[in-house]
Amino acid sequence: MPFISINPYTEQFVSQYEALDSNGIEDALARSASAYQAWRQVDVKQRAEWMNRAGELLEGEIPVIAELMTREMGKTFAAAKGEAAKCALTMRYYAEHAPAMLENEIIASGAAHSGVRFDSTGPIFAIMPWNFPLWQVVRFAVPSLMAGNVALVKHAPNVPGCALYLEDLFARAGFAEGVYTNLFVEVDQVPSIIADSRVVGVTLTGSEQAGRAVAELAGRHLKKCVLELGGSDAFIVASSADMDRTIAHAVTARIQNNGQACIAAKRFIVVADRSEEFVERFVEEMSQVNTGDPMDPATDLGPLVSKAQRDLLAAQVSASVEMGALVRTGGSSLEGSGFFYPATVLTDVPARSRAGSEELFGPVAVVQVARELEHAIELANATPWGLSGSIWAVDQGEIDTVIEGLDVGMVFANAIVASMPELPFGGTKGSGFGRELSVSGLREFTNAKTYYVA
Repeated sequence: MPFISINPYTEQFVSQYEALDSNGIEDALARSASAYQAWRQVDVKQRAEWMNRAGELLEGEIPVIAELMTREMGKTFAAAKGEAAKCALTMRYYAEHAPAMLENEIIASGAAHSGVRFDSTGPIFAIMPWNFPLWQVVRFAVPSLMAGNVALVKHAPNVPGCALYLEDLFARAGFAEGVYTNLFVEVDQVPSIIADSRVVGVTLTGSEQAGRAVAELAGRHLKKCVLELGGSDAFIVASSADMDRTIAHAVTARIQNNGQACIAAKRFIVVADRSEEFVERFVEEMSQVNTGDPMDPATDLGPLVSKAQRDLLAAQVSASVEMGALVRTGGSSLEGSGFFYPATVLTDVPARSRAGSEELFGPVAVVQVARELEHAIELANATPWGLSGSIWAVDQGEIDTVIEGLDVGMVFANAIVASMPELPFGGTKGSGFGRELSVSGLREFTNAKTYYVA
């Protein structure tokens, strides 16, 4: 079955690539295993030189790769340029900081010398999604490569051009063949790749269902895995919130990446004494979101990635309305070409409705009213996911209460949740386990080897 890209704005064919057969997969695995034996011996400072070169090349090609991202999955051109720039920044960050992160930790134990060293482990198999076609891969691959591992990447089938671009970028930067390998493989080919003895670890960014399947396979073969799965992040508005700042960020938090981000705010939980003001202003701002051509600088919201994704979101909203949810703005697919769904706000959403119990992967906001801050935390935690959340307040006591109370991997105060190379990224509960980025992500697929010299 081929990998086919369809432009979600024009609904026109973009490109097609054939999947690898069993011989092609074997060749890729063999090259990767061979490349690892050489790559693990390369000094980390030399790795850093090539990584800096990759960042330089990417910076010079931002408009080109950004246009490709927009064409393949529909994000606005402005957002695509920002994503590419962030990838280049992350390459530079690890080129600068990885050598220190990988230094031995000296631990006093009564021995003459003792501590921990962080050794590479081998080929890591990554299963990546379409919504951030460069960034999702970069935040795995860059730390892993700097740690001395090699990468085998199965990208999403609808962004094949972006997948090939990354492989070519690392090759042009000086990375040897097999250090970074793109794999056009089908879902039914994944189990044999995970089972292969040359693969030492697996990482996946995707749905909870996919995460469970990969975790089961990895566990069966005793392979380390890192999972970054779904989320239904809470955007908590406390009594002391600066509403001017909060409203502006609330809209961006919901429609960023056309609403298709695991860390996008999806549930807006507002304490009762600020709820009327928030709902009125939030609905007004969401109703003004400019939807259209993602290449147009004036566009705020582009199309969803596919007809299937748009239809799923429409069905979730429709079923919730039938159960009593109120549509305050938006609420139905837009007519015409392109897989568009408008910025939408729902209130009075029943907890057992689809909008109240499922992840909405598109620009639909669910507003809930809490009695007070403790109730807001309770509502925020009443979900099977625990990726991240945000608190909007001026009072430091309210901020501290939410940071401590949320059962999530990340909490941002008066800022939209974001991933960045300096801080660990990952969640709790159904949002997965393990961490990407920061020193934590760099060391996830290393062997923390204790040494003791008497």
